[in-house]
Amino acid sequence: MASSARRILARIDAAAMLAGVRDWAAVNSGTYNLSGLATMAERLAAAFAALPGEVRLVDPAPVDRMTADGRIEPVAHGRHLTLAVRPQAQRRLLFFGHMDTVYGPDHPFQSQAWRADGALIGPGVTDMKGGLQVMLAALSALEAEGAIDAIGYDVLVNSDEETGSLSSATLIAALAEGKAAAFGYEPALPDGTLAGARGGTGNFSLAVTGRSAHAGRNPEEGRNALVAAADLALRLAAAKAPGLTVNPARIDGGGPNNVVPDHAVLRVNFRPADAAATARADAAIEEACQTVAAAHDVAVHRHGSFNRPAKPVDAAAGRLFALVEAAGAELGLTLGRRATGGVCDGNNVAAREVPVVDTMGVRGGAIHSPEEYLLVDSLAERAALSTLAVLRIAEGARL
Repeated sequence: MASSARRILARIDAAAMLAGVRDWAAVNSGTYNLSGLATMAERLAAAFAALPGEVRLVDPAPVDRMTADGRIEPVAHGRHLTLAVRPQAQRRLLFFGHMDTVYGPDHPFQSQAWRADGALIGPGVTDMKGGLQVMLAALSALEAEGAIDAIGYDVLVNSDEETGSLSSATLIAALAEGKAAAFGYEPALPDGTLAGARGGTGNFSLAVTGRSAHAGRNPEEGRNALVAAADLALRLAAAKAPGLTVNPARIDGGGPNNVVPDHAVLRVNFRPADAAATARADAAIEEACQTVAAAHDVAVHRHGSFNRPAKPVDAAAGRLFALVEAAGAELGLTLGRRATGGVCDGNNVAAREVPVVDTMGVRGGAIHSPEEYLLVDSLAERAALSTLAVLRIAEGARL
């Protein structure tokens, strides 16, 4: 490794990164905790202001959802952070992450603790406040040495990744457009393995409107929405196939035992492996809705979308993975990758035909649970990995 690269890596301050993680993880920033997200956005803006360029806090796009009684209501989200550095550069990258966590202010998991093996347990320490520290440390080290003056980049830290990035999807698409490559800071697996190909996802709410009646006196005049919703769930579950999983997750509705229920809402998640599976799933939803509506004499209203397309590893993405793996080898790391059914904003970035590696964050585990932990030594390790990968791109590596 060249002395110039060693000099850049020497700027990575593991102790400062850990202190930053602990500071950020002390702020509850659940997706719907707007005050916590505002605090987090302010702290991130102050931290990323150390980089050249303009930090902006961008208002979320409007988003709505279906309530348990079938109404459509707006959903408020926090602002998203962006940073543009050397926007006129010919070769530009995208670095992205999220400030929200799955833990709202009413969740019991709010504090940090040290595990016996030295891992840090805490809400969001791995997913992904540790990852944001990795991103910031790598870019700061590179900028301090003037090592990437030849390239430009955008940073995006959104506030709604954990719930599908619905209020930031347009922003993601706009910032991804035309980029040579992108890095996301979702956590790697505990052994450092990277996520490769990803399936897509879609979440839907299907509101069924029937007709109420007395369950004993005139049930034949009723149209049971709960039964129709159950029929919908069974029909959609039967649509599963290789490359497509279907999870009917919840039915809201029903009431007193002596009343034929006139309303129900089915919640269902789809995980298609590719575009063809997405098309099959969409057709299955339409067919099931029409069939159930006719068979039960009810109305069915569909709400939702396939908000994250499947992310294959094409030739360009393969070259980017190879570059990251080579950077890891310089650091003595053996990096593997494997396909996963999980989704993230990397799906949306890849949909803009941008090669992306989206698990450049820390090593850790038990995310989305009260046992979430960060392997502290991975902070400096993964910052070094990002630093070298970006440095090689700045030096002209083929993408």
